[in-house]
Amino acid sequence: MLTSNSSLEQAIDKILEKTEKEILSDLKNSGLDSKQTLDDSLTKLEQEYDKIISDGNKEADKIEKQIIGSSELGTRNKQLTTVEESIDKVFTKALDEIANADRSGDYLDLIKSLFDESTKILGTTEIVVYTNSKDKDIVQSLLSKYPGAELSSETIDCLGGVKINSKDGTMAFDNTVDAKVERLKPLIRKEISTKFGVGN
Repeated sequence: MLTSNSSLEQAIDKILEKTEKEILSDLKNSGLDSKQTLDDSLTKLEQEYDKIISDGNKEADKIEKQIIGSSELGTRNKQLTTVEESIDKVFTKALDEIANADRSGDYLDLIKSLFDESTKILGTTEIVVYTNSKDKDIVQSLLSKYPGAELSSETIDCLGGVKINSKDGTMAFDNTVDAKVERLKPLIRKEISTKFGVGN
């Protein structure tokens, strides 16, 4: 039987520390795949996701039986709260690091990758591009590679990346760093909660 919440928190922290590193690594290296098809990008994301879960499962196995064996509702609720708070903490830390990243090198490759992916999804370069004030110069420097693309004078509130609208206003795609992390977050949350037997 689990003796205290501290051992649970320590185990979760280990899992989430690895999870944070995988998220940051995936975001920093995504520029290397900027010329691949969207299907290739999705396959890579699935592989990265599987690796995160695999690392988490290895650590979780050490305490899985203790948590599943606990049947008291109060204990289960405390465990779920601990998992939720720990996941939120690691994502907050990861997003803070991304927000303060140097806007060159790998980060430039990341923005180009997000730009490429967005135009492939919409199927056109006749677009209006929105970004934050920090990334405006980077995005402006990429526009010449996308005929018909123009940068909006309005900035958006995001950590980085781009949000694009087709010029005819019929399509839009949010490919900001925030949106990509948010799309990944519920998958990781569900998998870790399920592994610990505290979901649902």
